[in-house]
Amino acid sequence: MSIKNKIKNFFTMDEEYEYVEESMEQPDFPATTARDNVVNLKRIEKMNSKVVLCEPRTYNEVQEIADNIINRRAVVINLQRTDLQQAKQIVDFLSGTVYALNGKMQKLGSQTFLCVPDNVDVSGSISESFAEVEEFNKGW
Repeated sequence: MSIKNKIKNFFTMDEEYEYVEESMEQPDFPATTARDNVVNLKRIEKMNSKVVLCEPRTYNEVQEIADNIINRRAVVINLQRTDLQQAKQIVDFLSGTVYALNGKMQKLGSQTFLCVPDNVDVSGSISESFAEVEEFNKGW
């Protein structure tokens, strides 16, 4: 075999390919039971349906609240029993946590917030009365 033929065979690889004509018929799949295709929706529903209610009194409790958000649970935080400075720190910490998880934080009331991870969708909004907004904004 000449060098020219060796190079031709190397680049074309004619000898290595085997052409097989395929038919357009449906392939025969083994019979599967209906159980193989079943997804348990109750289990999925339970994983995503937990809501945690929290009423922290100090900033020291914020890590526990953040852990719930990290574990993909929606959290409602009531800050009515927290002093103003610590409430601001809690909101700042949790807003950073929610942002890092691509979640959302929504104000539900004057001192109530909803923090959700990215697996929870929130629709709608809650409007506040003008008097409540003015009173709350004085402190914040």
